[in-house]
Amino acid sequence: MKLYYSPGSCALAPHIVLREAGLPFEPVKVSLDVHKLDDGSDYRAINPLGYVPVLELDDGARLREGLAIVQYIADQAPQKNLAPANGTLARYRLQEWLGFIATEIHAVFVPLFSDDTPESFKAAIRTKLRSRFEWIDGQLAGHPHLNGPAFSVADAYLFAVAAWSDYVHVDLAGLASLQAWRDRVAARPAVQQALQLEES
Repeated sequence: MKLYYSPGSCALAPHIVLREAGLPFEPVKVSLDVHKLDDGSDYRAINPLGYVPVLELDDGARLREGLAIVQYIADQAPQKNLAPANGTLARYRLQEWLGFIATEIHAVFVPLFSDDTPESFKAAIRTKLRSRFEWIDGQLAGHPHLNGPAFSVADAYLFAVAAWSDYVHVDLAGLASLQAWRDRVAARPAVQQALQLEES
């Protein structure tokens, strides 16, 4: 398999999950500024929408959306318990978390990265994100992970997008359960490996 990624993007989530699953894959770096691969080829030939992640399977089929990609990876290595079994309530709880992270965290961050977003609107976005992270902090109180006792693909996804807080000045001070969770996730060997590759 090939994972098309860009450092600092939400593609960190499937990158972490692939390493947690222990599946062989080739990371392929994408420059999102110019939509080019390191060999100079046009990334839009891989994904016409121009964004990451994309997971290319061994047969050449491609998955484009992070929520689908992380669940696909988890299902290829069920013994790793990165996602509950399909059809169970626990799986729907996982999908509930993934949907929340995608719509209430990930999508809300996006305008903060644009120079065209007025500062007054950015302030309102930061306030909204703070309130969402406060809610997550409450959910994590007394719990090691988002979806139960075991690390899951939802943890990988939230870890990837929560990291953006440091770059766009979303205040997470005082959220002790969230910070403890971030520290636990950051210490995982698969997360360290993914971060090291993306920072190289």
